[in-house]
Amino acid sequence: MPQTFTQLLNAMPTTRLAPSPTGALHLGNARTFLANWLLARERGWRIILRIEDLDGPRIKRGADQQAIEDLQWLGMDWDEGPIYQSSRRDAYAKAVRRLIEGGFAYPCICTRKEVDLAASAPHAEDGAAVYPGTCRGRFASIEAARNASGREPAIRFNVGTEIVEFVDQVRGSQRFQMARLGDFVIQKADLTPAYQLAVVVDDGEMGMTEVVRGNDLIDSTPRQIMLYRALGLADRIPNYWHLPLVVGPDDRRLAKRHGDTRISHYRERGVPASRVLELLNRWLRIDSKQTESIVFTADDDAFLRAVD
Repeated sequence: MPQTFTQLLNAMPTTRLAPSPTGALHLGNARTFLANWLLARERGWRIILRIEDLDGPRIKRGADQQAIEDLQWLGMDWDEGPIYQSSRRDAYAKAVRRLIEGGFAYPCICTRKEVDLAASAPHAEDGAAVYPGTCRGRFASIEAARNASGREPAIRFNVGTEIVEFVDQVRGSQRFQMARLGDFVIQKADLTPAYQLAVVVDDGEMGMTEVVRGNDLIDSTPRQIMLYRALGLADRIPNYWHLPLVVGPDDRRLAKRHGDTRISHYRERGVPASRVLELLNRWLRIDSKQTESIVFTADDDAFLRAVD
């Protein structure tokens, strides 16, 4: 039988541009979006624009529209969207219920401070405390956890002792012992779905086959693979592409401390898009397999300022 249009769309290689309106688009994330867009247009992938606007307190008014305008100014387009995660809360809540009922997740009443102060808590390579499993198996239900603490619990995913392996399209074979990462939050105590859960639910439902992002998120990938499997979506696990981060001279992620690198800042100063794209393309020509990061230097800044 001939395929329907929906079936044809679902069979297409698909990726997403997914800005978060917690801040302005800057040179670093613009480089990642450009790499994603170029791969998609060269290889015939469908592109979905998704606004990841679940981090309520950090969302900045108008930042979503600003990101859209900045992407368009740089010449990027998409085939569908924008789709706002804040409009999909029911889908995330349904996934959380399924994970709890399946025994994959449990309520947790530990505060961030309690986790950080736990004497027995190991620490990950980035210095963050790894959850020691205090509430794993502790409560028979969410209601029991709520009654014990007097507050709404968060929901954590139990990683157990599993080892997750995958092949990154940039960095090659990866292997993670999940116990070293610890049980992670999939729903916060305010009932907001966590990043790890939301992207899996969205990517699975939207037929995402390619995920292109910075290498600071590479340890999110084994967590997300475990969620795909637990939600019965193992056949939808996408290919992952983790690119080097753009950092400042201090080797820290590009941020305000390194000056104003917002795309809107260059637009307002009259820097032509072609000038910004020339710098971004220069960074894209750096061999991503051979470097962990790309340094934004004084020469780069001077290159953009040369149009003043």
